[in-house]
Amino acid sequence: MGSLHKIKFVLLLLCLGVSGRAEYLKYKDPKQPVAVRIKDLLGRMTLAEKIGQMTQIERENATAEAISKYFIGSVLSGGGSVPAPQASAEAWASMVNEMQKGALSTRLGIPMIYGIDAVHGQNNVYKATIFPHNVGLGATRDPMLVKRIGEATALEVRATGISYVFAPCIAVCRDPRWGRCYESYSEDPKVVQSMTTLISGLQGDAPSGYAGRPYVGGSKKVAACAKHYVGDGGTYMGINGNNTIIDTHGLMSIHMPAYYNSIIRGVSTVMVSYSSWNGDKMHANHFLITDFLKNKLKFRGFVITDWQGIDQITSPPHLNYSYSVEAGVGAGIDMIMVPFAYTEFIDDLTSQVTNNIIPMSRIDDAVFRILRVKFTMGLFENPFADPSLANELGKQEHRELAREAVRKSLVLLKNGKSSYTPLLPLPKKAGKILVAGSHANNLGNQCGGWTITWQGEPGNNNTAGTTILSAIMSTVDPSTQVVYSENPDSSAVEGGKYDYAIVVVGEPPYAETAGDNLNLTIPEPGPAVIQTVCKSVKCVVVLISGRPLVVEPYMDAMDALVAAWLPGTEGQGVADALFGDYGFTGKLPRTWFRSVEQLPMNVGDEHYDPLFPFGFGLATEARQ
Repeated sequence: MGSLHKIKFVLLLLCLGVSGRAEYLKYKDPKQPVAVRIKDLLGRMTLAEKIGQMTQIERENATAEAISKYFIGSVLSGGGSVPAPQASAEAWASMVNEMQKGALSTRLGIPMIYGIDAVHGQNNVYKATIFPHNVGLGATRDPMLVKRIGEATALEVRATGISYVFAPCIAVCRDPRWGRCYESYSEDPKVVQSMTTLISGLQGDAPSGYAGRPYVGGSKKVAACAKHYVGDGGTYMGINGNNTIIDTHGLMSIHMPAYYNSIIRGVSTVMVSYSSWNGDKMHANHFLITDFLKNKLKFRGFVITDWQGIDQITSPPHLNYSYSVEAGVGAGIDMIMVPFAYTEFIDDLTSQVTNNIIPMSRIDDAVFRILRVKFTMGLFENPFADPSLANELGKQEHRELAREAVRKSLVLLKNGKSSYTPLLPLPKKAGKILVAGSHANNLGNQCGGWTITWQGEPGNNNTAGTTILSAIMSTVDPSTQVVYSENPDSSAVEGGKYDYAIVVVGEPPYAETAGDNLNLTIPEPGPAVIQTVCKSVKCVVVLISGRPLVVEPYMDAMDALVAAWLPGTEGQGVADALFGDYGFTGKLPRTWFRSVEQLPMNVGDEHYDPLFPFGFGLATEARQ
């Protein structure tokens, strides 16, 4: 062999040796500390890869190709954004896995994180368990129940291959005219603070000394999101996304406390509110996002925008997008929810970093935080769905838990024309009873907004569950005749010879701005049904609503009144209490006003004159 050939042969051996031994990458080694892994990975990333991590796009356009081309760090489902109508857990997981393959095919193989609004169960998904909305959970005063709901929700979310939820909403709703008031546990910051147990249910219990650092305890838990930072429940007249006019002391003592608890529990992310504080948009508030949340409270997870949140920094939205990018990212937001126009965001942010408008240190802070959450939750080791969890979706134990939550959330406001003649609990054995009202046989109405679709939909065909009517029919004695009439006329009621009537009325489903309401009356024909039925028959009115409504004009007509809030899919919980299998225990999480002219009116106010005060709730004993 000639010397030239020898040299070539040795070079070939050397090349084979190098290619046969993969380079050791610290960030891929789970034995390395998280901080070491983050620094190693961050040091290898280009600007394009970093900005990709900061970008969250909508499922509709999140192809594997788009994810790999733009190094997309996160995908979300907006309300009602599903792979197919009535898609199974397996179909959801398959969709998420395909997107994940796109993320893992990139040079560095950083997994994407998929987010969804699981605000009362995995509520976008067909046949998921739908728990009561937060206002009802606030009425239970039971933080451990709420933690168990978090645990069940985490399993149902993981069943669909998803690892990140935009929950809990820890707003302190101070005005029931707000369309998101049902997403708030209470008007009282202490009740809201106590319900941050949901975070520990979703994520697992953070070890002691973990405060501030994101914590997700394994592949059966999900990353949580405390929202909407901060003051979203205090806007003027309850107008969604509007201006919260309050001094610093008020903001810190009413709207901030639940964030302290969330951070102590190791919440992974915080979502910024659309609203403003004294005229300044929260999405551009450097003091509250960076100086206070990150530096003073030592929050170490990542901060995310709301849906197209930075667009709304200007009025009208998207008026000066490059300014919005500069103001939002400059304020300290780490992940930007840009569902559709994500290339515009990527181009604008890239140009601002290249031109030294936004410093690289701000980008590195954002990406460090996002990677910390991904490493902490084990996404690098377990990027794909666990198919063995598919049967967690809507499983019986979760439905039983939701049923328990329903009966504990019910608040009994009136029981009998006098305290000597209580109507409840109702006898199961009766000759003939009437069930009336728009919400008695309507699963969509009893679930409310954020159920299968963003706004929610009336009707019984959207998902699986138990209506209040079917719960009543399965609870009464087989000999009891149950007549259902949604809107009976007075002659039918008078001639019906009913032992008693159950009237179930309330609000239609709504979410966000569509629910803003300045009059808060029970929609027709609800009041007419109450008057028609209750003037002729002993009646209990069950009110299905996301907030207190005007009821004073009908109080004399009713024998009993139950605030059932938005109970979700397990209507059996309502019948459990009505018929005395369990007692009523719920307490008002909000003040029940007499008239809207009193609003806003909260417990502790100087001129506090409610119909029913905060904390009110009559109790009954379970039948032995």
